[in-house]
Amino acid sequence: MTTHLTRAMHKIKKEILSLGAMVEDRFKKSIYAIKSNDFDLAIQIIETDYLVDAQEIEVEEECLKTLALCHPVATDLRLITAVIKINNDLERIADYAVNIARRFQAGGQGSNPFKYDYTAMAEQAAKMLKLSLDALVSLDGNLAYKVREMDEDVNAMRNDAYRVMTDAIRKNPENVEEIINMYLISRHIERVGDHTKNIAEEVIYLIDGEIIRHT
Repeated sequence: MTTHLTRAMHKIKKEILSLGAMVEDRFKKSIYAIKSNDFDLAIQIIETDYLVDAQEIEVEEECLKTLALCHPVATDLRLITAVIKINNDLERIADYAVNIARRFQAGGQGSNPFKYDYTAMAEQAAKMLKLSLDALVSLDGNLAYKVREMDEDVNAMRNDAYRVMTDAIRKNPENVEEIINMYLISRHIERVGDHTKNIAEEVIYLIDGEIIRHT
């Protein structure tokens, strides 16, 4: 490996992990805003989304530049391919954090008596995200497979939220808009889990060279 390629690969790894830390923090803050009824924090998450977008573009540009100038092969090529996909998944997770903040901002100040506790679902999704990034750092395939399995729990909790909130709509038809808004928060959390699973699958591809998305 040339010195230039070595430096480029190091920079790509550093930038994708920096983006991962930023996105992980934003998702946790979006959930904390709901738990603490912190509208200022929700607004902050919404208004600073451009920071994630800028970092995502920087990672992609670095990957494309390295592909064009260094012509990486084998493991290095696989890493860049995986990073480009992980980069997109991280940006989408940040978008869902913004969506959660917007849903909270839109419906949190109403008089709706129905409340739903997102804690377990959000903690599971946040743990998945952390473990997927840990798997990327350590190239731990077992950890990546564990993240895939954890996604089923998040899906089950989203289904439970749907049943609970459907029942709440029947009992509180005057609050249907607020309750639907609350259900959409659970849907956004579930999508965070989906994109985190995608990251884990890219880590498995990076380690084994095997595409397992549809298995």
